[in-house]
Amino acid sequence: MITHALENAHRRYAEKRPLSRERHARARNFLPSGTTRSVLDFDPFPFTVETAADCHLTDVDGHTYVDYLGDYSVGLAGHSPEAVRQAVTAVLDKGWSLGTVAGEEAEVARMLCERYPSMDLVRFTPSGTEANLVAINLALKFTGRSKILVFDGGYHGGFLSFSRGRPSLNVPFDAVICDYNDLDAVREAFDQWPEQIGCVLVEPMLGSGGRIQAAPDFLQGLRTLCDENGSVLAFDEVQTSRMSYGGGQALLGVRPDLTTLGKYIGGGFGFGAVGGAEPLMLQIARGGEHSYDHSGTFNNNRFSMAASAAMLSTVLTPSCLTELFERGEDLRKRADAVLHEHGFQATGWGSLIGIHPSDTPVVRASDLAGIDRRPVELLFHEMLERGVYIGKSGFVTLSLPQTAETDDHFLTALESSVRVAARAGA
Repeated sequence: MITHALENAHRRYAEKRPLSRERHARARNFLPSGTTRSVLDFDPFPFTVETAADCHLTDVDGHTYVDYLGDYSVGLAGHSPEAVRQAVTAVLDKGWSLGTVAGEEAEVARMLCERYPSMDLVRFTPSGTEANLVAINLALKFTGRSKILVFDGGYHGGFLSFSRGRPSLNVPFDAVICDYNDLDAVREAFDQWPEQIGCVLVEPMLGSGGRIQAAPDFLQGLRTLCDENGSVLAFDEVQTSRMSYGGGQALLGVRPDLTTLGKYIGGGFGFGAVGGAEPLMLQIARGGEHSYDHSGTFNNNRFSMAASAAMLSTVLTPSCLTELFERGEDLRKRADAVLHEHGFQATGWGSLIGIHPSDTPVVRASDLAGIDRRPVELLFHEMLERGVYIGKSGFVTLSLPQTAETDDHFLTALESSVRVAARAGA
């Protein structure tokens, strides 16, 4: 029944989007699968957006959607926020790609260090992926060790995906993979490799692995184990930094040695940063006893620096991030009540939500292994039919331009969509 329902959904979708279908067919001649981001590739083909404003998207076939994906957290401020527009316009007027210091970069670094007490110093990169690559290398160089400890379902960028059983184009780090929220497994790993694990890299909420909250004592337990074993604790806050003015670490009261950032801070432009304790960061200071080069043509991209300065100084205020977190907590609870009636559930933290076709508690990525995800794919298409765009795997990401009215619209669409998905999957 679910197969038949999906076939009908795909057919209905394709019939309404002839221009997107035509553009996708042409793109397949030059792009593998017709896209350049695997996460945006879905059946029968992805739609092409013509315009975007605030929390709305309009595709080339004239369909408008309320955006509840937010480009997987990049679009926290919505599409084309005015403060970022003004900052980027100023760059257009003055010039870019100068091959010298960008005027805004020291100011952006100052604001980040003030927000995150764990950051004594900060370094910029073009993306969160590169920020995590730098963080791992800093940790391994500092400790003189060879292994990193990561978690099943952990996604730290395009070359740092650690899901068991799912192949990825990874950088070949010597990785030990443990289950999220399982301190005993981490302890056993340190017992097995007591002087080889140089870095524990963890998301304060498992993101792509299911948007799974950390258990109350999990992250503090990692802090203790790293201290006991001389390992560096790195928080990937590329997504969770949106949870408060000081990121997820401020809400949880756990101080990492290194923190990585990215996505929304760049206001829609490529941005990444790694910051942390001075002894770790000074390894890339020129002229030190143990000094390593860290270059990158777009580390201080003028558009990214100007946009980030505008986001940090004007948009990402303490009050707006607190309100966003609280609205997300409320929306997830309301969505979970709707979903549970039909055998689904909502996981997540703050303004990041995951939808799963199971009502069994989810505390680690393996709890989702083997679950038939086709009902979520059908839910995704039913939400599109009702004018709401979420992630194809059930990811929901809140943004600042959304309102109580758009939240109500989302919930109304969700309630009718999950009924269809549940019936088809029964």
